[in-house]
Amino acid sequence: MKIWSLFWVIIFSISTITKAEEVSDRATELMKMGQSSLEQKEYVKARYLFKQAYSAFSSRGNYEKAVQCGIQTAELYVRENYYKEAFELCRDMNQLIATGAEKLHKPFYDLQFLVTKERLKMYIKLKATAQAKEQLAKLDEIAGLAKTDSLSEELLYIQAEYYYTFGLNAQGDACFRKLISQYKEKKNYEKVNECYRNLIEISKKSNNTALACRTYENFILWTDSVKALTAQDELNVLKRKNEESLNIITEKDDSLAVKQYIIIGLGIFAAVLIAGLILLAVIWLRCVVNNKKLKKSIKVANEHNELKTQFITNISAQMAPALDTLETSAGRISEKALQEGQQMQLQVASLKKFSDDIQELSSLENSLTEIYELREVNVCTFSEAVMAKISGLLQPGVTSVVNAAKLQIKTNPEQLERILIHLLKNAAYYTSEGKIILDFKKRGAHTHQFIVTDTGCGIPEELKENLFKPFAEIKDLTQGDGLGLPICSLLATKMNGSLTLDTTYTKGSRFVLELHV
Repeated sequence: MKIWSLFWVIIFSISTITKAEEVSDRATELMKMGQSSLEQKEYVKARYLFKQAYSAFSSRGNYEKAVQCGIQTAELYVRENYYKEAFELCRDMNQLIATGAEKLHKPFYDLQFLVTKERLKMYIKLKATAQAKEQLAKLDEIAGLAKTDSLSEELLYIQAEYYYTFGLNAQGDACFRKLISQYKEKKNYEKVNECYRNLIEISKKSNNTALACRTYENFILWTDSVKALTAQDELNVLKRKNEESLNIITEKDDSLAVKQYIIIGLGIFAAVLIAGLILLAVIWLRCVVNNKKLKKSIKVANEHNELKTQFITNISAQMAPALDTLETSAGRISEKALQEGQQMQLQVASLKKFSDDIQELSSLENSLTEIYELREVNVCTFSEAVMAKISGLLQPGVTSVVNAAKLQIKTNPEQLERILIHLLKNAAYYTSEGKIILDFKKRGAHTHQFIVTDTGCGIPEELKENLFKPFAEIKDLTQGDGLGLPICSLLATKMNGSLTLDTTYTKGSRFVLELHV
């Protein structure tokens, strides 16, 4: 009888384990299906699948995966403004976490933090200040109990976003300064860069233009300073190595002095001395080379400081006319609704383009070593297609000419088209009669040029020197922000090439785009 009882207990246990494994596999499959639907933007389906996965993981006791799926479901509820269902799900997750903590006798601070963070996000979207503040206090309490760096850093991010959302810029700045200070102490410079980029994203989401400008200025200052810090660190390393080498030499000299009485002959002593001199010479040469590199780094840093100062001065001056016009137009909008409205739209579009160009310029400067992918194109067909795109901009009495052989070259057609269209548009704008010519010339097995020539008014001598430098002059943004050619120059660099002005051409303007494959 006992044997049969034991047999049935074993069968029941095996059945229970098998069923649990099937539930776990089903929950994981539902989670993957939900993620796939989310990537395909099938939000209703994704929400249903994540909800089912949440229930399956909850029944299995997999609290971490259950909360992950619950958070995804809550976010999809909020996306469709189903806040009631989202809050109910958060309450259910809190109950699940409490049950798991009691059952396993350990606190799930990280899971509590995730659910409370989701509640805070919903209250921020609802502009419920009091409730949001209460959730922020709970997050602070949970992070204090957990005592982990990851939650503490995440809390500072959340606090900053909360303060900026509700216009408390001073408190938000304090949070980010504290976070940045922590990373600086650890010399984690990449994390500092990430903080500034995240703050720029937060300011974009909250439409806080002043915060975005201030953050970008601070980011430029930090970028310049971190180069100096990195150079100093490298110098310190070299100094330590030099001191270690000198110590080794000293120790060897002391050892030779102690054992000098057993050295046979002056020849051996002379050989050792020569070896020491050679070692000193090598060390001295390395120090000379490293000092030259350091001087070059300092020179580059000084140039960046000058550009940074000029940028800070010019950006305010460039935005001022557009903002003044917007303020004046707003005062007279009731009298001239249509005209002033169009003027305001033009100013806003100019400011937006200026902001976009600044961001692209910064992105290109930080990724110059990342070369664009290349593929083959027909030069003749490509050149004619590019010229056709600007044909509607040509002034009466101006003709366009394309001189390109039917050759296949490797290039990045999208970025090449961007550069050529910008040059051709400029040529069309400044040429009232004559010709605009797009030439292609092969200069070697792996070098070729695209040349844009016009018979327009040309470029004044005083502007040629700074033509490819950003923020070199103050302009009315409605007449262009002056970043087109600097951006094109950086694009050319990423294509393993260069963009230059032919200063020997005097009948208009001529730009040479040289690419190396």
